[in-house]
Amino acid sequence: MLEGVQSLARRKSPWIMHLPCGGCNGCDIEIIAALTPKYDLERFGVLQKGTPRHADILIVTGIVTQQVKDRLKRIYEMTPDPKFVVAMGSCALDGDIFHDGYGYAGPLDEILPVSVYIPGCPPRPEALIDGIKKLLEKLEKAA
Repeated sequence: MLEGVQSLARRKSPWIMHLPCGGCNGCDIEIIAALTPKYDLERFGVLQKGTPRHADILIVTGIVTQQVKDRLKRIYEMTPDPKFVVAMGSCALDGDIFHDGYGYAGPLDEILPVSVYIPGCPPRPEALIDGIKKLLEKLEKAA
């Protein structure tokens, strides 16, 4: 009974935490735009949180560097189960123009298990909304 209520709450009110790893911050601006009234990501019940202990979904933007790799793993471990990771932007997916850089640690899916990929440089707010919506549809089917 309690698990059913928790599952319903997770599907109807997912809480996100944004993890900017670096790069140009274009993806970060698009996440903020998606939360504004024009795009209104909150209509799906999405609420941005400042701590991984309260988040269901981690949205990672920017390149994964050697410096941030261990921090990403620690933040992922702090997030309660079940947890989901969204790789947003070309930098998180494959390093984009920073791929040959000395500090590049690899694509995000080699560091954390990624649930949804949102390609683009930077992806539009509509793409983020579509990615979150597809993740929520996966949760509906799994329940």
